Amino acid sequence: QVQLVESGGGLVPPGGSLTLSCATSGLIFSSYAMGWYRQAPGKQRELVALISISRSTIYSDSVKGRFTISRDNAKNTVYLQMNSLKPDDTAVYYCNAHNAFTYYWGQGTQVTVSS
Repeated sequence: QVQLVESGGGLVPPGGSLTLSCATSGLIFSSYAMGWYRQAPGKQRELVALISISRSTIYSDSVKGRFTISRDNAKNTVYLQMNSLKPDDTAVYYCNAHNAFTYYWGQGTQVTVSS
């Protein structure tokens, strides 16, 4: 059974930092591209960052230069380092694993940026 479990969310003041983790099991992690998405209240889920199996990365314009996605194939885990957080970054953050045939989602972790 495939599982993606996010952790590391929480409440942080504007300008602060958080690191999200997504631990996976039940899949061949190194053969999946991994992504972080987020969904704010009343809005559609949107892409935050992607990392390919070759570790190339893509970021949304709204987080470029502030967020960094990385992966550790030995630990079957993908990370999202978030710096200079803004109130607009408040959302539920979801981990995604995908290849040419299928995709999986985690359950999400709440990030709230507020003073």
